[in-house]
Amino acid sequence: MQIQAFLQDKRHLFWTLQLGGWSCWAITSYLGVFVWRSPPEHYWTYLLLISAVGLGITLLLRALYHATWERGPALRGVAILAGSFAGGATWMGFRAVVFMNFFYDPAVEAYPDKEGFWSYFEGTTGAFMVMLVWSALYFGIKYYLLAQDEQQRRLKATAMAHQAQLKMLRYQLNPHFLFNTLNAISTLVLDHNAELANTMLTRLSRFLRYSLDNDPMQKVTVATEVEALKLYLDIEKVRFEERLQLFFDIDPSARSALMPSLLLQPLVENSIKYAISVAIGGGSIAVSARVAGDELELTVADDGPGLDHRPGKPQQGGGVGLANCRERLREIYGKQQSFRLGNTEPHGLTITIRLPLELESTPT
Repeated sequence: MQIQAFLQDKRHLFWTLQLGGWSCWAITSYLGVFVWRSPPEHYWTYLLLISAVGLGITLLLRALYHATWERGPALRGVAILAGSFAGGATWMGFRAVVFMNFFYDPAVEAYPDKEGFWSYFEGTTGAFMVMLVWSALYFGIKYYLLAQDEQQRRLKATAMAHQAQLKMLRYQLNPHFLFNTLNAISTLVLDHNAELANTMLTRLSRFLRYSLDNDPMQKVTVATEVEALKLYLDIEKVRFEERLQLFFDIDPSARSALMPSLLLQPLVENSIKYAISVAIGGGSIAVSARVAGDELELTVADDGPGLDHRPGKPQQGGGVGLANCRERLREIYGKQQSFRLGNTEPHGLTITIRLPLELESTPT
C-alpha cells in the first residue's frame, strides 16, 4: 500500500523514473565499454557526470513541454523535435569537452588524433534519439496518467450516480401508506380514541425515524430488517386489527446475514394493498428468511388473489414498490440476485428474493 501510494504521487513517480532511467543508461554504457575494452580510469565518474547533465537537460525539456502543453499538437510536435535535437547536441557537446580533456589519449588507436574533438559530434544523432525516446516516454506516461485520472473521475461520477439512484429509490415512501396512516389517526381522534391515536403516532414516528436515519447505501442484518418491518406492521395492525395475520419464519443461520435496509417493507405493503385491504375477512402475510448454500433467500407470501396469468388480464399484485425493489437489487448486486413472483398455494402471491450470502463481521 505504501509503494502504491508513493507511485500515485506524480512528483515521486517522475523522479523515480528519472533517476532509475539515467542510472540504467550509465550502467549499460559502462558495460558496453567493458565488453570491448578496459574502461579508462575514473570512467564511472565520467558516466555519472554525463548522466547528471542528461538529467538536467531533460528537466529543461520538461519545462519546455509544460510551456507548450496548451498550444496545440502542431507546436507541441515542433517543440519535441527541436527540443530533442537541441538537447542531444548540447549533451554531446558537453560529453566531447569532458572526454577530450580528461580521457583522450592520442597514443590509443581507438581514439584517432586526426579526428579529435569534432569526431565526437558524430554521436549527436544517437543523443538526439535518446532525448527523443525520453520525450516519447514522458508524453506516453503523462497521457496514461491523464487517462487514468479521467477513468477515476468517470468511475467516481458513475458511483455517485448509482448512490443517488439508490437513495432516490430508497426514500420513495409510498404516499398511500402515509395517507392511510394519517387518515386512520384522524378517524381515531374523531372517535375520541386519543390513546390509540397517540400509539399510532408514536409508531409512525419510530418507523419514519428508522427510515430516515439509516443510510440506504449501508446493509443491515436480517434481524435488524425484521425489527424494522415489525415497526411498520405495528401501524398496520392498528388499522386492520384481526384482519391482518402475520407469520415470521426466520432461520437462526440467516439472522446475521446482510441485506439492503428496508427492502421487505414495500413488499409487505404490496401484499396489504392487493391482498389484505381488498378482502372482507382480511388475510395473512408470511415472511421467511433462510440460508441456501451461498445465497440468502427471502420470501414474502400472502393469501390474496395472486397473479392472473390469463392473456389480456392486467397483472395485479405489483406496483411502484416492487419496481423499486427490483431496481435497487439490480443496482446493488447486478446479475448476482434474483427477484421472482409466483403463486402461493392454493392462492396468493409469493415473492422470492435470492442474494449473495454476506455475513455480518464480528468484532475481534
